Amino acid sequence: MAATPSGTPRARVHVVSDVHGNARDLARAGDGADALICLGDLVLFLDYADHSRGIFPDLFGVENADRLVELRTARRFEEARELGARLWGGIAMDRATAIEKAVRKQYAEMFAAFPVPTYATYGNVDMPPLWREYAGPGTTVLDGERVEIGGWVFGFVGGGLRTPMRTPYEISDEEYAAKIEAVGEVDVLCTHIPPEVPELVYDTVARRFERGSRALLDAIRRTRPRYSLFGHVHQPLVKRMRIGATECVNVGHFAGTGRPWALEW
Repeated sequence: MAATPSGTPRARVHVVSDVHGNARDLARAGDGADALICLGDLVLFLDYADHSRGIFPDLFGVENADRLVELRTARRFEEARELGARLWGGIAMDRATAIEKAVRKQYAEMFAAFPVPTYATYGNVDMPPLWREYAGPGTTVLDGERVEIGGWVFGFVGGGLRTPMRTPYEISDEEYAAKIEAVGEVDVLCTHIPPEVPELVYDTVARRFERGSRALLDAIRRTRPRYSLFGHVHQPLVKRMRIGATECVNVGHFAGTGRPWALEW
C-alpha cells in the first residue's frame, strides 16, 4: 500500500474480467497496484472476434467455428447444439475429457501469470473444481465471500445465471441470490455478471441481452456499496452508471483491451 505526502494511507487495485486466454497482458496487469482482482472467464473456448483462437477451432477448425458463431449470433441455439453434437461425435476422445484437457492447459498458463496478491472469482465459462489445483498461495479464490483490502471490504460472487448457451458455471437464480445474501454489506461488490439493468446487459456487437442478476440489483439498492464491479458483457451499451449511491462499472473485456481498470482510495 502506498501513502500520500500527508501520510494518509492510499490503496490501488487493478481489476480485470473476461481474460479469455490473454496470459501475456495478465502477467502485467498488476503492475503499479497493491493487488489484482480478477472477475473470471479465464478460459477461451471460442474468440468471437478471431474465430481461429480457442478450444473449439483447435479441435474442429475455423470453418466450423465460423458456422457456430453465425448460429449463436442469430440465436439459433438448437442448431448450434446440433452442430456441436455432430462434431463431438466425430472425435475419438469423449467431450468432457477433451474439454478438461484443453482447459487444464489454459489454466496452467493463466494462473502462472497472476501477480501476487490476486483475488479472483469464477466466470460463467470457468470450471471451479479445477481452480483449487492451479491457484497458488498468492491467489485467493472467493465466491460468496468477503476480504479486506486496504481497509475496504470487498465481496465476491462468481458464476453466471442459466442461459440457452449452457456454459460450464451457470447456476440457478436462487443459488446466486443466496451467495449475494451471504456477502452482505461491503464497500465494493465484485461479480462476474452485471446487475439486471438493460443498458448494462446489452451487448452491442453480439446484439443480444446477456443475463444480469436481479438479486444483485436489489442488493446494490439495499446495501449501497461504493462500487459494483463486473464484466461478462464484452461490448456493453453503457460501461458505467450510478444506481443510487453506487458506481457500477463494467471493468472491460480484458482479452480484447489488455488493460486493467484501476480503483484508488
